[in-house]
Amino acid sequence: MIQSRPPQTYSAARENLSRLSLIRGVALLGQILALVYFTAFNPIGLPANAIAIVLAMYASVTAATWQRSRMPVPITDNEFFIHLLADILFFSVLLYFSGGASNPFISYYLIPISVAAITLSRHYSILVAVAALAAYSLLLKYYIPIDAIAPNQHHGASTSSSSLHILGMWANFAISAGIIIYFISRMASALKTQQEALALQRETQLRDEQLLAVGTLAAGTAHELGTPLNTMKLLVDDMVSDAPDNQDLILLNQQIEQCKTTLKQLLTTAEQSQSSQLEPQSVHAYFSAVFERWQLMRPRLKANINIVDCPNSLMNKTAIFEPTIAQSILNLLNNAADASEAVDVTLRWDADKASIEIRDYGSGLNLGKADQLGQAFVTDKADGLGLGLFLSQATLTRFGGSVSLQNAANSEPGTLTHILLPLGSRSE
Repeated sequence: MIQSRPPQTYSAARENLSRLSLIRGVALLGQILALVYFTAFNPIGLPANAIAIVLAMYASVTAATWQRSRMPVPITDNEFFIHLLADILFFSVLLYFSGGASNPFISYYLIPISVAAITLSRHYSILVAVAALAAYSLLLKYYIPIDAIAPNQHHGASTSSSSLHILGMWANFAISAGIIIYFISRMASALKTQQEALALQRETQLRDEQLLAVGTLAAGTAHELGTPLNTMKLLVDDMVSDAPDNQDLILLNQQIEQCKTTLKQLLTTAEQSQSSQLEPQSVHAYFSAVFERWQLMRPRLKANINIVDCPNSLMNKTAIFEPTIAQSILNLLNNAADASEAVDVTLRWDADKASIEIRDYGSGLNLGKADQLGQAFVTDKADGLGLGLFLSQATLTRFGGSVSLQNAANSEPGTLTHILLPLGSRSE
C-alpha cells in the first residue's frame, strides 16, 4: 500500500529550495569547468556555443530560484516538483549536446530523484523518477555523438557490445531509481514521523508543565479567596435582611454563593481526580446538569439550549466523565457568554461521541491572534487572562476530545465553538 507524507511546512520548503539552489550551483560550476577544459585545453568536439547558451539559461534559473527561496510567499509541493522537472529538462538538453546516454555524467539524474524521495510525497517522487527515466530512454536514441566518450572508443569493443553496455547502464539506472523511491522515501517518511512524534511529546510535556503551574496557582488562589468571600457573604446577608426586596442584592448574594460553591467543587474535583473509581453517568443528565450550572452562573444571559433528539436506544446512554471535563465545557460556555448577550448551544451524541456547538453573536475571532489562541496567557479579550481556552483545550485533548473555533459562516458576526468528546464504552 502506498503511503503518503504530509506537505512540507513553510520553513522546510524554503530551506529545501535554498539547498536545491546550492546543488544547482555546484552542478553548474562543474559543467562550466568541464566545458572550458574540453574546449580550450582538451578539445573533444563539443558544440560549445549551444552548451554555453544552455548553461547561461540554467544559471539564470538557478539565480532566480535562490531569490525565490528568500521570498515570503509560501512554496508549495507543486512548485518544488516543477523545479525538479526543470532540473531534469536542462540536464537532458546538456546531455543531448554531449553524447547522450554515453556521457558518464548520466547518473546525475539520480540527484533530483533522491531529492524528491526525501522532500516530496510518494506520488511526486514516482513522477520525478518516471520523468528522469523517460529522459534517459530518449537519450539512448536522440543525441549528438561525441566520439571521445563513446564506449567503443575506450574499450575497443564492437558496436553490439557497446549497445549492451549502454543498455546495461540504463537498466542499472532504472533499478537504482526504483530502490531510491521505494526505500529512501520510506526511510524519510519514518524519520519525519519520528520527528513529529518527538515534537508532539515535547509539546505535551510543556503543556503538562504549564498545567501544573496553573494548577498550583489555582490552589493557592482558591485558598486566599475563601476569607474575603466569607466576609462578603456576611455583609451581603445583613444587607439583604435590611432590604429583602432589593433584587440586585439578592442577585449579588446568589453570585457570592456560587463562588463559594465553585471553590468547594474545586476541592471535590481534585479529590475525584486522584480516584480511579469513577462511576458511569447518564449522558443526558450529565450535560443537563452542566448547562443548568452555567445558567445559574449567567442568570441574565439569553441561552438557547437545544438537545437534539437521538434514537431511543441512546436515550439512556451512559459514559464515564472525568471530573475536569465539566469545568472545561463551562469555560468555553463562559467565553461565549462574555462575547454576547445571547448564546445558542446545540448538543447531540451517538454511541461513540458527544458533540457540542456553541454559537455566540460577538465580534468574532481576532484573525491576528487566531493561530495563537489556545496557548497559555494568549487571549483576544480586553480583560481576559488567556487561561480558559488553554485549560479547556488541554483537558479535552488529554481525554481524547477536541476543541475548534471559527468565525461564523456567511460573514455573520460571532464565533462557532465545536467540542467533540468521546463517550466511554460502558454498557447501557
